[in-house]
Amino acid sequence: MDEIKQQLIKECLALLNKRMYQIQKSIKSIEESLASETKSSAGDKHETGRAMLQLEREKAGFRLKEIEEMLQTFSRINFNRTSEESNKKVIIGSLVKTSEHTYFIAVSLGEIIINNLKIYCISPQSPIGKLLVGKTNKDIVSFQSSKFTILEIW
Repeated sequence: MDEIKQQLIKECLALLNKRMYQIQKSIKSIEESLASETKSSAGDKHETGRAMLQLEREKAGFRLKEIEEMLQTFSRINFNRTSEESNKKVIIGSLVKTSEHTYFIAVSLGEIIINNLKIYCISPQSPIGKLLVGKTNKDIVSFQSSKFTILEIW
């Protein structure tokens, strides 16, 4: 499982960088569109177009800030704990196999598949993340109408 965790860390980092690149590319495209907007004879149409581009730029800026914060958070996680240390309790950076799903407590990236294993990358602030952090092997966790058992922690 340590090998899967290492692959997962690389995949998460690649996904975060890819998302950041896409947002930066989108911002650049919007800024180029804003710069090339010329005043047409239909003044209102021109102003509406600029306003829409400005809104798109603002939204993309917020997404970029979110991704930058996620990258910062991810880079601060200590994934190099001793197996004895990290296997006792679920902490940030833990890979947790439960009777229902496998979770990676780091940042919210959704589902990632490594070696045909579905892993849900979740934030420790997410509802399930809050329930898992601090738990140990064999603990039973109740979430909404279901219960699951922690089987292994890496």
